[in-house]
Amino acid sequence: MSNSGEPISTKDTEEVIMEATFRALSKHGYGDLRMRDIGEEMDLTRQVIHYHFDGKYDLLSSFLEYVIDQYEGSVEVDADADPRAELDARIDQCLFGPEFEEFGHWDRMKVYHELYVYAQNDPEHRDIFDAHYDRIQGSIVEVVEEGIEQGTFEPVDAERMGQFITDIIHAARGRRIALGHEDAPAETRRAIDEFVLDSLYADG
Repeated sequence: MSNSGEPISTKDTEEVIMEATFRALSKHGYGDLRMRDIGEEMDLTRQVIHYHFDGKYDLLSSFLEYVIDQYEGSVEVDADADPRAELDARIDQCLFGPEFEEFGHWDRMKVYHELYVYAQNDPEHRDIFDAHYDRIQGSIVEVVEEGIEQGTFEPVDAERMGQFITDIIHAARGRRIALGHEDAPAETRRAIDEFVLDSLYADG
């Protein structure tokens, strides 16, 4: 991008740095990552990174927010979609992710989960992950509550249902990444349909 001669905005520059961080983390891991590694993954000079971020930790905190925003901000649901269709869309997004032109969903999830593991010893990053969990659960709870109000769903405990589905999603992604069980997301999706969502439908 720096070789094109065209001006580049701060937002675009930061996105270039974030995508370079994805690639660098995938290659080197969190523990061995250096700012130099990120610089080698982009056309911009390494000094640009230091201009935008106060060191590695500041960059990784922003990176974590960037990863989460990619997933939270890309769920597309029609305005007139029924609760089941919206629930399906949100679950599919978490399990299979949005499409990316390069560096796909599971490459990104591998990086996400490595940071997730390290967060147990990092209060600031743990708070970011915790807030993300709450928003995923909350979005599911809202859909379940709406379905109950419409009479589409049985009057279940929406909070517990949201927590249960969110935990299943996290477990499936962890099994896919840590154990290499590539069928885990699809298997989990079928189980959610059979044992959770189908039972939500109100009689008649």
